[in-house]
Amino acid sequence: MTSVRSVPTRSTVRASSTAFAAALASAFALLLLAAAPAAAQDDAALVARARAIHDRVMTLDTHVDISPAAFRRDAANYVTGVERNQVDVPKMEAGGLDVAFLIVYTGQARNDSAGFANAYAAAMEKFAAIHRLTDSLAPARVGLARTAEDARRIHASGRKVIMIGVENGYPIGTDLTRVKQFADLGARYLSLAHNGHSQLSDSNTGERDGVWLHNGLSPLGRDAIRELNKWGIMIDISHPSKLSMMQTLALTQAPIMASHSGVRAICDHSRNLDDEQLQGIKKNNGVVQLVAFNSYVKCDPAAQQAEAAEMSALRAEFGITATGREAFAAVAALAPDRKAAYDAKVAVIQRKYPPATVKDFVDHIDYVVKLIGLDHAGISSDFDGGGGVDGWRNASETFNVTLELVRRGYSEAEIAKIWSGNLLRVLTDVQRVAARLQRAQH
Repeated sequence: MTSVRSVPTRSTVRASSTAFAAALASAFALLLLAAAPAAAQDDAALVARARAIHDRVMTLDTHVDISPAAFRRDAANYVTGVERNQVDVPKMEAGGLDVAFLIVYTGQARNDSAGFANAYAAAMEKFAAIHRLTDSLAPARVGLARTAEDARRIHASGRKVIMIGVENGYPIGTDLTRVKQFADLGARYLSLAHNGHSQLSDSNTGERDGVWLHNGLSPLGRDAIRELNKWGIMIDISHPSKLSMMQTLALTQAPIMASHSGVRAICDHSRNLDDEQLQGIKKNNGVVQLVAFNSYVKCDPAAQQAEAAEMSALRAEFGITATGREAFAAVAALAPDRKAAYDAKVAVIQRKYPPATVKDFVDHIDYVVKLIGLDHAGISSDFDGGGGVDGWRNASETFNVTLELVRRGYSEAEIAKIWSGNLLRVLTDVQRVAARLQRAQH
């Protein structure tokens, strides 16, 4: 476990004639540094060192949402660049984001055959879009990785690495053979639920009303865990309920991961993990990918409610009736002058309610490192799904995260683990368990 400093130390304090005087001088210097703006603390040497580290380590983001429309040939796409997107290939190249898990997301609807069929079709469309990117749109600039070795090989070739995560097991329906199908398509993690209880697991959203469907995992969800272990897919516990996660820990034969969650001790939100959950992940040898999602990073319930009310009124003013992720598309579809007016009003609202910053985000990384160890912390953005903090608003600003880690005294080896090493270690362990289970079957 690293010794994490809360502020950078760029100079030494001269020893005085007594230990007391030296300690007093050191404490005073630290107080001055803590009070200074981060930019003022950065000299050219520190920034240059951070830049060199950023260029050498493999940076990996485990959660980037996608729209299949951005993977068409006849429009602005992931290769040419999509202005409204927080992530595309040009932004990854500009910001030094080396690996992105693109997400096969389906929202939660009724747990019936019609809902399962619609979700399955939507999931297959997103799988096809990702494969179109890597196979035909930009094979010279990106490659699809199925293993840690693939990721390192593609990265060494100078290309960006694409991996696939499945957010919500809902499209599996009741057909567990789809677990292997998704694995064959490249899925390397899957969450058993999203916002709303699925046929597999309760969701964290049950905390809002105390209504649960399964009291954790369903019998089908328990079977799904065995299939996920067998076919080498990491089990993602970011959206399922705490009880579901604890039951998963008792059942899984492989390490688990949280693809995009925060620390509940810092921000008391149902999407964040409490200390018991974090300790469980440590015992399981899993990894927590801390997420740069404003309302999971910085909790101020009164301010967030007021901001939400103002944003709701603004959307109504511009005739935007969609909610959640669909609202992003509705805003993007506004006529240019209307969108400019909308964006200007959003900026006014955001100035009233200062967002979380990269510093606030890295506080979550620090907490996990100190509580359960360096080997269990990673990074995610939830870009194009609501994610982003001040300083890391899109993939082109990825360096700012590395810079903040360097400010806090993390070494290059430690930063490499946080950015990608820990996640790839978990993936390798999961695939090793899968190989053993498959051998045992024959």
